[in-house]
Amino acid sequence: MKLRLKSAKKGYNLLKKKAEALLFKFRSLLKAIIKSKSVLCTELQEAFISMAQATFQAGDFSHLILENSTTPTIKVRITTDIVAGVKLPVFQRRLTGTDAYQYTGLGKGGKQISVCKAKFIKATELLLELASLKTSFQALNEAIKATRRRVNALEYIIVPRLEKTVEYVISELEEKDREEFFRLKRVQDKKKIRRDAPTGDGPTYFA
Repeated sequence: MKLRLKSAKKGYNLLKKKAEALLFKFRSLLKAIIKSKSVLCTELQEAFISMAQATFQAGDFSHLILENSTTPTIKVRITTDIVAGVKLPVFQRRLTGTDAYQYTGLGKGGKQISVCKAKFIKATELLLELASLKTSFQALNEAIKATRRRVNALEYIIVPRLEKTVEYVISELEEKDREEFFRLKRVQDKKKIRRDAPTGDGPTYFA
């Protein structure tokens, strides 16, 4: 029982440190999400303004984009980042090599279309970054809740129960030792009485 109690206390300390590490990462992710949202809003505004300018200079070029968009230009690759034993998904942008914009705007407005393209690629990268942060944030939130439940169970249920059990066993063993000591003392006293009793032909009386 003492070994079980020692293991429970060790597990409690480890889980508490894990919860602190997860909480630290949780707060840093929250700050990063707030910052990323602010930057993304600015980039999207600039991207749509740039698109309006490109449309004004080059006319409606959306049909050309749709005709050339046979394969995706950008794909997403998912990797994992491990924090205190918790796997967090990370989204990364991967270029495929195809470019649906390469023949667009060779005439008028080509420069503005290229600027518009760069703006939307930047916005896409920020969207992936924000999606990665929010997904990791949710996974981390669930991990923190589970870890806190285990920490509370160890602190308020398992460890106190084991401590009471150890105290009870120790008290019972001490009581048994006292009874055994008292029994041995009585036996020794009786032996001493028999040993010290006078010998003779007559009967021997004991008090």
